[in-house]
Amino acid sequence: MKKRLLASVLCAAMAGTLLAGCGSKDSSGGASQAPAAGTEAKTETAKTEAAKTESDTTAAGTDASIVTEPTELTFIFADGDEGAKASMNEIVNRFNEAYPDITVKIQPGNGGAYSEFLKTKESVGEFPDVMEMRDTPVYVRADMLEPLPEDIVSLFKTTVAFDGKTYTAPLGGENTQGIIYNKKYFDENGFTEPKTYDEFMELCQKIRDKGDMAPLVIGGQDIWHVGFWFYKAYNDQVMSQDTDFIKHCYEGTKDFTDPAITATFEEMKNIFQYAQDGWVSTPDAQITTFLVSDMAAMMYSGTHMFSQITDADPNFEIGWFAVPSPDGKTRLVGGGGAGGLAISAESAKDANKKAAAEEFIRFFYAPDNYKVYCDKLNAIPSTVATPDLAAAPVMMEVIEATNTADDLSVMWNGRVGENELPPDFRNFMYKTTIEIIQGQRDIPSACEELNKTWQVAMQSFNPLKNAE
Repeated sequence: MKKRLLASVLCAAMAGTLLAGCGSKDSSGGASQAPAAGTEAKTETAKTEAAKTESDTTAAGTDASIVTEPTELTFIFADGDEGAKASMNEIVNRFNEAYPDITVKIQPGNGGAYSEFLKTKESVGEFPDVMEMRDTPVYVRADMLEPLPEDIVSLFKTTVAFDGKTYTAPLGGENTQGIIYNKKYFDENGFTEPKTYDEFMELCQKIRDKGDMAPLVIGGQDIWHVGFWFYKAYNDQVMSQDTDFIKHCYEGTKDFTDPAITATFEEMKNIFQYAQDGWVSTPDAQITTFLVSDMAAMMYSGTHMFSQITDADPNFEIGWFAVPSPDGKTRLVGGGGAGGLAISAESAKDANKKAAAEEFIRFFYAPDNYKVYCDKLNAIPSTVATPDLAAAPVMMEVIEATNTADDLSVMWNGRVGENELPPDFRNFMYKTTIEIIQGQRDIPSACEELNKTWQVAMQSFNPLKNAE
């Protein structure tokens, strides 16, 4: 039963179908976001000192081995981002040096389609020992993840629990997205940061009229990149009216012909008219080149791009602003999610691998090591013991924006419980969105197709029915 869930997803994907189900033998997982377990009785100061002491000790390695024989761990993460790749490799190298009887081996994560890649690894019997987890509820329900011990859970400000158990160590706060722009170009042309959605659209038009570069660069070849913009529009149009829209779709009281979904697609069409030529075949890895080479004035992405831009051109002046919603509110991606570092339940059956994997996670979040990850990706730390970040002024702008935003939410595919999406419905939505933007299908027919897809997906995955 455990394997059937992921195997069915994989088989459907290989057949060219994006409607794979997620068979469930129990409830939806009882997911909740709460302060890390075991920390309630401590003061914030005590928590910080305890975490720092433990982390500093771990970071230096120990004289006594935690394994009884040489142990090897496989580790997979989403390596489509160069900053993630560099930071993960550095931390793994540090760990291997500190623990000579444990070897962590990184396996390539296959760039963009990481969720599909992880499912493929599982289907061929190559599920890693430790991994960056996406689609966490799917793997929790399949009993494929090992619960983390309380001493690890207590390292974090908040975690997402499933029936009282935590399976992931959050890599950071949700990746806050906004417009990253060429500040020098803006200053030279008298462009200012828009304060309203209409001003943003007017700015895009002014840049297009000037004719020397595209207003926006979009990495549409990587479908998850399109998801950044999709959630912006979905947040503006759907979440602003009904945060439980997906739950209501499960109930049958709403569906994808809803006017809010139509408005989401309309907003996407309006924005994407300002993208560079060939955006649908541009990979996310190339969008930095467009920005620093004066081929595009702006990109919409997360803070992980700051370091990539600086690496590409140390003299590039980065500007950032949040795009207001059409109703004037500022809604941003932020807060903790269900993803993060996780341990395979199968691997944990081996006592040495379990001990080594847990030690690797402790080591990863030691302040000096976690700093590497946070600095490289401009991630907002998730730990109680905050590393000493080398945050640039632009990063402080993002942090301030998240502190003052009207709303912070996780991406729509990051929600769990009654609002959890069926597996792969996200990708179907993004591909449908691309077809609409390119004029390959009209919005009404696309919405009808989404409803058909949803009905099929619900046959094998429905958290409301599973919770009964």
